[in-house]
Amino acid sequence: MNTHALPDTAIATRLAGVLEAIAVAAERHGREPGDVGLVAVSKRHPASAIRAAYAAGQRRFGENYLQEALAKQDELADLDIEWHFIGAIQSNKTADIAARFDWVHTIDREKIARRLNDQRPDDRAPLNVLVEVNISGEASKHGIMPAELPALLETIAMMPRLRLRGLMSLPAPVDDFAAQRRAFAALAALAATSATPLDTLSMGTSDDFEAAIAEGATLVRIGTAVFGPRPE
Repeated sequence: MNTHALPDTAIATRLAGVLEAIAVAAERHGREPGDVGLVAVSKRHPASAIRAAYAAGQRRFGENYLQEALAKQDELADLDIEWHFIGAIQSNKTADIAARFDWVHTIDREKIARRLNDQRPDDRAPLNVLVEVNISGEASKHGIMPAELPALLETIAMMPRLRLRGLMSLPAPVDDFAAQRRAFAALAALAATSATPLDTLSMGTSDDFEAAIAEGATLVRIGTAVFGPRPE
């Protein structure tokens, strides 16, 4: 794992710039800045970088790789971080995810939801969960297809150790702003028409967060703009 990080002051400066860009985008598209939260994507960056962002006021952090995340959580146990799991979920990883995270963004099938529900410790609040939707229909992408979404939402809503919050998606990358908006609008429409109440849309990254905000994102997932480039 990368052990090099930007200086703490650089991370604080970059974080402030990202938060300002989010606020400007929200205002430009008729949103309240406070309605859009930042999940700082810290994968491949060391715990020291997370600590620097925390010192600058950031509380939500997103991790993709479980073993890496668990090591950071142990090192940062003195901080009241809100941990978001935003990577693909394998069945053999659900116990640790259920025990150690506050949010999961990437449920895409009933089996994973049931395992997370059954393995969530009784002494912790229900796990906040989002269903990942393959909004672009890419064969290589994770996520449930839109036609299958209502049944999965209804099933998850009945699980007592999960708190169903909304939807997440990572659309196919495009440069055109209008095309970016169309993908996010499709996800927002699924949430708006859901028979199961939803209050969260996790969509938008460093390259397309303004389009996501324009279409109703409540959480944007931004890493490189905060922490600098990740190594391969």
